[in-house]
Amino acid sequence: MLAWDWPVFPILLLFWMENVVVGVLNVARMLLLDPGDLGTWAGKLFFVPFFCVHYGMFTLVHGVFVMALFGGPGYERAGDSLFSADPVFRAIREYNLWLPVAAIAGSHLFSFCWNYCLRGEYLRALLQDLMTRPYARVVVLHLTIIFGGFGAMALGSPLWALVLLVVLKIGIDLAAHIRERNKMAGAEG
Repeated sequence: MLAWDWPVFPILLLFWMENVVVGVLNVARMLLLDPGDLGTWAGKLFFVPFFCVHYGMFTLVHGVFVMALFGGPGYERAGDSLFSADPVFRAIREYNLWLPVAAIAGSHLFSFCWNYCLRGEYLRALLQDLMTRPYARVVVLHLTIIFGGFGAMALGSPLWALVLLVVLKIGIDLAAHIRERNKMAGAEG
């Protein structure tokens, strides 16, 4: 952000898009989980659709709020057509976010392929853990929208939303990564 003098909006939008990528790959994780266990498949019949609707609705509404509150002129009516991705693609073009979006998606996809598929985490993961794991990201964006939005309105600058996002994201992502690696390393031994 500092190197390219980006405004706050594309950073918040990238975090939101990362939530979309995380959600899609989490569905893939749940579907690939322990394919030989019939009991797990029974759980998947409930958890996968539930996750898609529940996480999907949070992500959709957060996207609308990020656009409307932080996007400025031209994005304040992003929620008028709730299921249209046009404002997102317009923002990606306007702020030239193709490379950052590709890097985010590529990073998560690499981790999914390397750790989950090739290193066999799909055999050790638990469906309930997969179901709840991405919600820390939802909380980060939720708090950023609420408190960062209030801070931006009160102080006249959206920078406070970004500061809150960075602090929450780094803390939660670091804790989640350490917890996941320790858990998977323990399951291997």
